[in-house]
Amino acid sequence: MWQATLSTILTLAIGLPGAYLLAHYNFWGKSILRAITAIPFVLPTVVVAASFTSTLGPNGWINRTLITWLDLETAPIILNHTLWAILIAHVFYNTTIILRLVGDYWTLMDPKMIKAARCLGATQFRAFLGITLPLLTPAIVSAALLVFIFNFTSFGVILILGGPIFSTLEVAIYRQTINFFDLEMAALLSVIQLICTLGLTILYARLSRKTHRPLQTNRLPSIRRQQLNWKKRISIVIVITILIIVLVVPLITLAFSSVYKFEPDRGERENISTGFTLNYYHELFVNRRNSIFFVTPIETILFSFRNAVITTLSALAIGLPATWMLTRKTRLTQLLEPILMLPLGTSAVTLGLGLLLVFSRTPFNMRTSSLLVPLAHTLVAFPFVIRSLLPSWTIINPQLRKAAAMLGANPIQIWREIDLPIIGRAILVAGAFAFTISIGEFGATILLSRPEFTTVPMAIYRYLSLPGALNYGQAMALSTILMIFCGTSIFCIEAIRPNAISEF
Repeated sequence: MWQATLSTILTLAIGLPGAYLLAHYNFWGKSILRAITAIPFVLPTVVVAASFTSTLGPNGWINRTLITWLDLETAPIILNHTLWAILIAHVFYNTTIILRLVGDYWTLMDPKMIKAARCLGATQFRAFLGITLPLLTPAIVSAALLVFIFNFTSFGVILILGGPIFSTLEVAIYRQTINFFDLEMAALLSVIQLICTLGLTILYARLSRKTHRPLQTNRLPSIRRQQLNWKKRISIVIVITILIIVLVVPLITLAFSSVYKFEPDRGERENISTGFTLNYYHELFVNRRNSIFFVTPIETILFSFRNAVITTLSALAIGLPATWMLTRKTRLTQLLEPILMLPLGTSAVTLGLGLLLVFSRTPFNMRTSSLLVPLAHTLVAFPFVIRSLLPSWTIINPQLRKAAAMLGANPIQIWREIDLPIIGRAILVAGAFAFTISIGEFGATILLSRPEFTTVPMAIYRYLSLPGALNYGQAMALSTILMIFCGTSIFCIEAIRPNAISEF
């Protein structure tokens, strides 16, 4: 609870100025910055941990630079297995939620109200407190609650960066299952986690409805085009610099670590082998120990893509009718929405444990089936599909459907001629998110995967768990490949996403 609270406060502190910047000003490279800052959210947690290991770890680039410049014997900055490493990684992972949800809602707010208040004598600060902040509060609170849920159910970041010192409920569930084989205790912890996340999800579902309202024609996105004085220019530069340092630098160091060799020979600082190399990528395809359990990266990537295709089709097949049902304002949908959104706040480890318990016994024994992993991925991706579709579906003016019905259109024609053209882009975005989430899913996969069904995140975790610079370099190489794919995916999403409020 307390690490999630601290992480959420820090995320708001960095995300809100960035949301204001993206909502109110145009500047060169804005679209690129917006897309790049979204990459961390779609990265697997194991890649996030790897990026911070390459940046702030004992052999990270910051420590290497300080050791060289200051002629030190040991790394001056030790953040591994500390609370600060967890907090920084959570800020890196979740800041884009604040930028997207609050920033998009801020963009769609009608600026005429602020101008009217200023004409009536209100100062800029008074107009913000009296008009902007009350209107913006539902978006801020719902975004903060969503960030809190993700921090509360954090697994991969805690497992790798927290080490044996820190443990969340999800890490405890994993250790009770894998290390101690105590499924009863793991199930008890999962029930506690479900109770907590169910309450948080119900509160989030109620708050998020206030940010999904039908948009009038006078609420189209508007960007202020005003003359910037030197104070505002400096403020914009500072905010952009902070966003780049927090969200972009770890990605750059991750890619750089995959092509740069830095390792001491025989433990002596005087003999250090450095230089650019592609050896880490080449070693991914070498089975030096001739292990029968070795799975080549090509097989790992193909298996991950297969899972992603199955996950995308399954999540859309379930998500489209579920979202259509949620757009109907009935008491039943108000009761069902928190239940349908429960996987959003539930740890993937808990979902994986539930599937492990259900599908390990007859008549549903699928423990050896390769379909168990994409089934878990579908559960993880399903809420993201709904949250991607719901805003676009909600803003459809119901008068359009009524007019079409009066003109003789049947429900199928109304869907084909009105709903589908409006939500078509949202469907593509939802499918892209489901595909990307499946590629990088780690929490449930670590409980359900088998040696012959290794995914890319599992291979990265395996390399990070092994000692030696070569294994570390291979982990960086695989992480970079996954990061490039996720970055490409988010740029495609940015190109096709609709102009509607969305968390993702």
